[in-house]
Amino acid sequence: MSFLDENSGRSESVQNGDAPGLNAAFSLSRDVYRQRAVTAFDPGRMEAEQVSTKRRTCGNSDCSGGWAMPWRNRRRPVFEGHWGCSGRCVLAVVRAALRREQGNQKAAPASERHRHRVPLGLVMLAQGWITHPQLQTALAQQRASGTGRIGDWLVSECGLEAEQVTRGLSVQWGCPVLTMEGFSPRDMALVMPGVFVEEFAVLPLRIAGSRLIYLAWEDRVQASVAFAVERMSGLKAESGLLDSAQLKAARTRLLECDAVPTTVETLGDEDSLAARITAVLEQQQPVQSRLVRLHQYCWLRIWMESGTKGKAGDVPTSSEDMRDYIFTIGPGT
Repeated sequence: MSFLDENSGRSESVQNGDAPGLNAAFSLSRDVYRQRAVTAFDPGRMEAEQVSTKRRTCGNSDCSGGWAMPWRNRRRPVFEGHWGCSGRCVLAVVRAALRREQGNQKAAPASERHRHRVPLGLVMLAQGWITHPQLQTALAQQRASGTGRIGDWLVSECGLEAEQVTRGLSVQWGCPVLTMEGFSPRDMALVMPGVFVEEFAVLPLRIAGSRLIYLAWEDRVQASVAFAVERMSGLKAESGLLDSAQLKAARTRLLECDAVPTTVETLGDEDSLAARITAVLEQQQPVQSRLVRLHQYCWLRIWMESGTKGKAGDVPTSSEDMRDYIFTIGPGT
């Protein structure tokens, strides 16, 4: 069983008995209410939105009947900028996205393959931060115990400060040492599902200038995770290291904050996955949604109202009208 399957305390179970008809009716009534409100306060904006909606065509390149359903809401559902004129066309767009993500997944190991890195002990020795006897002592303790990181042994056996080890790791990985300045647990809890924060030991640290998001790691950078956050948030991700004690304390605070409600599901195969994502889009009727693959997980985020997007990329300002779905493919379904 994967970590996500065990994390039922922070995820919601799959709800049975969905009623697409009722959901569609509710979505329609919500749209009518919103249109009336916008018209009352900003007629120009409402007119522009109606023109944009009328011009929207089906995102399925093989569709030939996109105008054959005049009753279909042209504002919803939107998946990665594409609207589908029917459930069949939404399914086609979702399948294309899954094929794209499968290709990204196959390319990921190559992108993760880093050049040979000089061992941390030698890095610190070359920088003059430790002596040769200190390194030999730490290595001997590590061999004797058969476990533990060399940095931890340098701290416990040689009297080094944890900050010195973090500096050495930053030289080893070629990334900066970050600080806690500007960290807001409430805001950063909305960047990604908490299960990913725990699974990949990453901390969304802060957003700078409405275009950069800083990700903090304890002892190594995972490029594929940073890339997934970059694609989902619409912000450029910059990675760095943070002192272990500070990172763990900050991560605990973040996980205590309200996050985007998350549902975790396991499907039997790719066809079932495509069908399930399509069902979610048809039922929830989002104004925006995006799919990103992260190792064995498919992360679907949906924005159910346009007001949920903040000023910084696509990071939401609250958990309201947002939803995260994490899908895996495996046995037992």
